[in-house]
Amino acid sequence: MARIPDAFIDDLLARTDIVEVIGTRVPLKRQGREYSARCPFHDERSPSFTVSPIKQFYHCFGCGAHGTAISFMMNYDRLEFLDAVDELAKRVGMEVPRDTQQRNVNPDSIDQYAALEAANTFFRRQLGTSEKALEYFARRGVDADTQTRFGLGYAPDGFSALRDSLGTDERRMKLLERVGLFSRNDKGHVYDKFRDRVMFPIHDRRGRTIAFGGRVLDPEDSPKYLNSPETPLFHKGRELYGLWQVRQANSKIERLIVVEGYMDVIALFQHGIQQAVATLGTATTPEHAELLFRNAPDVYFCFDGDNAGRRAAGKAMESVLPRMKDGRQAFFLFLPEGEDPDSLVRHEGASGFDLRLQHATPLSQFFYDELAKDVNLSTLDGKARMAERAKPLLAQIPDGAFGDLMRQRLTELTGVGARGEAPVQTQPSRTRPPPVSTQKRSLVRSAIGLLLQQPALALALEPTDTFSVLRQPGVPLLAELISLVRERPDITTGALLEYFAEREEAPALQKLASQNLPGEAEKWRDEFLDAMAQLEKQTLQQRIDELQAKQREAGLDDEDKVEMRALLLRRLAP
Repeated sequence: MARIPDAFIDDLLARTDIVEVIGTRVPLKRQGREYSARCPFHDERSPSFTVSPIKQFYHCFGCGAHGTAISFMMNYDRLEFLDAVDELAKRVGMEVPRDTQQRNVNPDSIDQYAALEAANTFFRRQLGTSEKALEYFARRGVDADTQTRFGLGYAPDGFSALRDSLGTDERRMKLLERVGLFSRNDKGHVYDKFRDRVMFPIHDRRGRTIAFGGRVLDPEDSPKYLNSPETPLFHKGRELYGLWQVRQANSKIERLIVVEGYMDVIALFQHGIQQAVATLGTATTPEHAELLFRNAPDVYFCFDGDNAGRRAAGKAMESVLPRMKDGRQAFFLFLPEGEDPDSLVRHEGASGFDLRLQHATPLSQFFYDELAKDVNLSTLDGKARMAERAKPLLAQIPDGAFGDLMRQRLTELTGVGARGEAPVQTQPSRTRPPPVSTQKRSLVRSAIGLLLQQPALALALEPTDTFSVLRQPGVPLLAELISLVRERPDITTGALLEYFAEREEAPALQKLASQNLPGEAEKWRDEFLDAMAQLEKQTLQQRIDELQAKQREAGLDDEDKVEMRALLLRRLAP
């Protein structure tokens, strides 16, 4: 995949008004040189979300969300990177470089999407001609609008209906087989994979058809449900049925309800609960969990109340624990025997189903209930067993209040961890750091911090950079930042952070960029140049120390002596 040129990203971010982009989605209030709001990425009562028009980036002091206009649109509008860039480019009248667009588009993928869409059109047309398929949906209470919303269809009986409709030339046949619409028997004969089934198209996050699920109409047939196989476009462990429809129906998704079947999703939508998605015949994967929380702060898992449902809930729990950042919540709703979301919402309505969700089991309770199932907590042995089970799982929870409280609960239940651990703070901590730090900052850290406030400061330096050989933490990063600004003189703070977004240094840089430095911005240039001058002096002394050590151990040659004299003279210079 071709990378969009850095210069284009810089220009795009420079032309984009981040306040305007965020302000159309989140109500902002001006506070001095910045804007503030309640964070759109986690629940909070007092605003800790700030937007800086000067630095062209946003930061939440509560949950840590941060980034540029690009990352905001990716997280808030739930766009992929290229889509977010394209959307912002259209706003400011720019065009994404054609070679980038063309090289990022795989011609083979285009043909595959087209083939799947052609199949989807065929199945939808066939639905209108099949009385038994229409009768099935009518019996299940699925009206015409819902059928259209989900693109429901019907695959005719017979082995070649789709093949005959979409063409039988060799290239077309190979393409349709590659996207999972054909099967091949032991003799090599190719035939339609889906036959006499109602069809449920599966969409990706851009609304494109990438696969199908089919349900039999004759109860004697099997399997009851049949999904497309894994293909270059479809990986069932990464996709959620109905997510596209949820995103179309909700400007802001407050919750997602994970159910098991296509008809569960559709029935909930039909009754006004438009936040339901389904995994595609597989357990909840880590990729599912990430996708769920990327779209909503609260996730409800609905499972049967039997042993199989409990096992499925356990796997879901293991997938979500490493993603339980502060502000996220997970719940488990176990259904009565013989019921599913489809039947419950038809019998109890949306209000009844919502009431059940309100009484769902929180992740914290389910976690300890499951671990304590066969454990006698009245004995030391039982408490020890409980602690040993819990510790590796608790270690996966990200740092934050939820992880602290979960470990505190383990201590309450077993006593393990009580000794030598700091108590969990009950007083609310400050959401914003104080503007002036009482901790003495290193010269390197100070220089980096000033650069992140005003990247153009690097342009005031003489192009020598002898400090880059200085053996101190952070020096290579400082040298890289200075070099980057020289290469891209108009780069903003936001664009700098975007450049390092996938690097391990990103959190530290983001923290420094979000600080309010003391003093006037006009004086930062002198502070930066002074810090760099001191680093140059330290570099000079480092080299003198090296030569003196060599002199003691092996003596200096003529070249070394000349260098030593020059260095000593430079050190004496004012």
